[in-house]
Amino acid sequence: MSRQGEAGISVRWDEGYRAFHAGTVEDVRFVVARIPAEAKDNFDYDAVPWDRFHHSYGPGTDVPAALEQVRTGDERSVRMAFHRLWSSLLHSDTGCAAGALAVPFLIRIALTRADYRAEILAGLAGLARRQHYGDGSRTGLLRAARADDQLVFEASGYLGNWSVQAAREALAADAGLLLPLLGDPDPEVRQDVAHALAAAAGPCETIVQSLHARLRVEDDPAVCACLVLAIGQLAWEERHPAAIEQMRTWWQDPSHPTEVRMCAALSWLCLTNGPIPGDLRAFLDAAATGDLAALLGRIPWMLRVDDEGDGLRRCLDQMYHPEKYPHFTSCLD
Repeated sequence: MSRQGEAGISVRWDEGYRAFHAGTVEDVRFVVARIPAEAKDNFDYDAVPWDRFHHSYGPGTDVPAALEQVRTGDERSVRMAFHRLWSSLLHSDTGCAAGALAVPFLIRIALTRADYRAEILAGLAGLARRQHYGDGSRTGLLRAARADDQLVFEASGYLGNWSVQAAREALAADAGLLLPLLGDPDPEVRQDVAHALAAAAGPCETIVQSLHARLRVEDDPAVCACLVLAIGQLAWEERHPAAIEQMRTWWQDPSHPTEVRMCAALSWLCLTNGPIPGDLRAFLDAAATGDLAALLGRIPWMLRVDDEGDGLRRCLDQMYHPEKYPHFTSCLD
């Protein structure tokens, strides 16, 4: 039985597809997990079956050349390569199976290309997340993946749930390479690496410990906000009680900077259910000033809610009034 993808590519679709193909060479999670360490470290692209997995415009066979161009090219050629990569691997901010295959190599390229590090890290975060469509709700702001029973198909017809999971697992496997970038001299890199690490598949105790350690010494307000949201996101799937209590402690403590308290409050709301407590609502209303909105409006989480810098206001509106946004909550719960 076949199914026609959005790009006009006919792909095989069987009853019980997920169970039947899981753990085989048609499962991108299986393939990414088995890329040899030496192939990743030596940029041995031939060790990866690019022809078996697609991006938005066809088979991933053109991805290795673009990756190598980013790794070794001059400014003009790198910009051209990025255009090809992001338009195919992250078309309309949506990842793909070929993009998941690229994650281990992009991680290593980010280490060698300081001049494009922030852009690469932002791309990694995009590949390891579902398309948000501006979702800043309590059920969506910190959610990396869709529910297992909500199937999403890529342009090729491939199961997009698997591609996101493969990218998340690739980030987790090589998180040790990215953790030192939490101390990068560039605050934008520190923001983006926190955002990328937050998408890693659990368990992520080492990542969480490193985020806490960085938060204790970080002096950039926007980076502090990102570190708090990253800690919250890594606790989201399991709803870790210790993380929930930590977020409560942070938002209630007036000695913490407002951006830390705000992001802790948002995280606490995402990690819990039920009505918004009165004291929390009072804090959110008082703290959501124009200055704070401008500061937080440029961090990755809020840019996904609104890329014009109004992410905090939109996020709070979605959390205050979920009934106005049924298209977010109904498809995720």
